[in-house]
Amino acid sequence: MSNPSITNLKLWLVRSRQPFLALGCLLVVTGIIVACTSSTGGTTSGVGSLKVTLSDPATCAAPDGPYSHVYVTITDVQANVSSTASATDSGWMDLTPNLASAPMQVDLLGQANNQCFLAMLGDTQELQAGSFQQIRLILADNSVSLGSSNPCGTSANCVVLSSDSSAHTLLLSSESKTGIKIPSGQIAGGAFTIAAGETRDLNIDFNTCESIVKQGNGQYRLKPVLHAGEVSTTSVSVNGKVVDALGNPIAGAMVALEQPVADAITGTTIDRIYQTALTGSDGTWVICPVTLGDPTKPYDVVIVGSNSAGVMEAPAIITGVSPGSTVGTVTLSLPADVPTAASVATLEGQVTTVNASNAGISMDVAASALETVNGVIYSIPLPMTTTQNSGSVWLNLQTAGSQTPACVPGTSFCANYGMELPVGAAYYGMWSSSGTTLTPPAVGASFATYVVDGIASPGTSTIATPLGTTGCTPNEIEATAVALTSATIYPATVPTVAFAQCQ
Repeated sequence: MSNPSITNLKLWLVRSRQPFLALGCLLVVTGIIVACTSSTGGTTSGVGSLKVTLSDPATCAAPDGPYSHVYVTITDVQANVSSTASATDSGWMDLTPNLASAPMQVDLLGQANNQCFLAMLGDTQELQAGSFQQIRLILADNSVSLGSSNPCGTSANCVVLSSDSSAHTLLLSSESKTGIKIPSGQIAGGAFTIAAGETRDLNIDFNTCESIVKQGNGQYRLKPVLHAGEVSTTSVSVNGKVVDALGNPIAGAMVALEQPVADAITGTTIDRIYQTALTGSDGTWVICPVTLGDPTKPYDVVIVGSNSAGVMEAPAIITGVSPGSTVGTVTLSLPADVPTAASVATLEGQVTTVNASNAGISMDVAASALETVNGVIYSIPLPMTTTQNSGSVWLNLQTAGSQTPACVPGTSFCANYGMELPVGAAYYGMWSSSGTTLTPPAVGASFATYVVDGIASPGTSTIATPLGTTGCTPNEIEATAVALTSATIYPATVPTVAFAQCQ
């Protein structure tokens, strides 16, 4: 007979492909928002086990994306009931003791070999029952030797480019020493709670495409975007198929799973991207596993893509989608008064950052596109094109030099960006088990109006010297809206997003 006080917890590592972000006390993680919790959870009698997996192919993977492989070497995963515990404080529980002597190198763009999951970090481990409010995933320092068969050569972590199969070291900041911190705000429900006698599956979601920043010097830096939450090994999914008006499948369409989130600064509710997928050659797609978000809020599916003739169709928004549902066949269309020859909107702009003394300061900024439909603000994922392969744009502001246009004012740091988006305004419909009926935009509103949203987070002046942890004040800025028309000349200029009081 099993001991009822024993708690089993398996730890999986999964890979996801979506944006960002943390805002003050409330945190947006791939579309999940969790209010701040108390700083200390607690343990009870009993123990458990943990496993980690990586899931479906990321949008930055070859052949469409720039990377054929992204290798990271994991040396440990730890958990603490205190959300404020530092890396050197007591109370950390080792969830993967096997990795200390045998670090696991994982290809974040590898193929899933266990339903939706890519890898399990070691065997099932017993874990003290309790409410864990902080998790740390520790990577090997790049100087660690992994032997002659290491695909990264002499580095423990690297990216391999799809263009020429060359391997480039993936630079780390503090991850090899203190671990990649997953605080309570990035854990679904604010904490991972496990009771005595339970068997649970904990998923750590590694958002590969949003975690790699290409710097101005051509080097690649890891800026980890992680969240954690309970999943089921039955791998609950959301799936569907995308076709054009003639019924032909649309390959390479970007599909985003979103949830409404109350912005921590403005209070405005915005649908944030939670997970993403690409359609295959037959137009089908699947997002799996669907990790637990806010169960009181519906999911929305937003789809963008181009047909075989290169026409970028208007986005399709399907609301009220539940995990485990099929969205069915969704037809992407273009409003009749939007010319097919001008279906792509190219938006260009600049982001600047200065500190309290109005001097340039290094930051990372995630830029995304928003569109208001039926009074709701949705994130419109950037469609897959030759120049973009993710739902948002990561900008690395490190220098005032070599920018075209130059930084304004000249003392600021800046980065320029470009986005390719559908010209047509979104179609909209409520999910139905019998099939979703999409309503076209209202007469006279066939052209989209976009707002570029920027969220700043600390960059690094050098890899070894972090600039800080607080970002800018405010750390989210929305540019003035750009309303597209039949007479818009592209590229259309987006007003500058200027961050101040950065540290």
